[in-house]
Amino acid sequence: MNAPQSLPALQSLADPAGDEGVPVSVRIRERLKARGERFHANDNIADFIEPGELSALLDEVAGKMKGVLDSLVIDTDNDHNTQDTARRVAKMYVNEVFKGRYVAQPPVTEFPNVERLNELMIVGPITVRSACSHHLCPIIGRVWIGVMPNEHSNLIGLSKYARLTEWIMSRPQIQEEAVTHVADLLQSKMNPDGLAIVMEADHFCMQWRGVRDLDSKMINSVMRGSFLKDPNLRREFLALVNNKKS
Repeated sequence: MNAPQSLPALQSLADPAGDEGVPVSVRIRERLKARGERFHANDNIADFIEPGELSALLDEVAGKMKGVLDSLVIDTDNDHNTQDTARRVAKMYVNEVFKGRYVAQPPVTEFPNVERLNELMIVGPITVRSACSHHLCPIIGRVWIGVMPNEHSNLIGLSKYARLTEWIMSRPQIQEEAVTHVADLLQSKMNPDGLAIVMEADHFCMQWRGVRDLDSKMINSVMRGSFLKDPNLRREFLALVNNKKS
């Protein structure tokens, strides 16, 4: 059996002052584990990051990225082109391309469907940028969103579709899961009769490496509610999206 922890050890876990010298990533990870929360690449962990820790996390990532460059045998001390690369890459990951992991969901005001709108609405194309969680290569594409509201649905502002989609996409992930997460989020916000999402994207893990096929794209969709049950509605949505593509 493991020996019980000493009183000082227990106090260090409970006392923030005992965290001095512990990497911020370890502190955040331990909070997640203590709550039994998942922290996969495409999960949002903003609730477990305390004020000031995101800046400290950026510093930690920059230091470890410097180690990666050193291991790649790049002379960052004397190469003027790479002297600040580690910090630039850290800022890119934490503040931009993986931002959706570390910041809270953008505020969204929901409005009642006063006029009882029940006609098809389509938003798009929304340009999206993400990263493949297998190689951390860019995924760049477009998303179309179809909504069939009912009298009890909430409505959101047009720009909020783009903000919520960007928040989900700014994480390392695979396209199939990303589209499902966008659908889940919009469904919870609006509760429409039907929801449809189509995403078309270029994957640099295919274009930049591997098979290096520049022409292949991935297209996938999620259909919920009336879009799944009504083939005519589904055809109408897909026809309008295809018309916008051409």
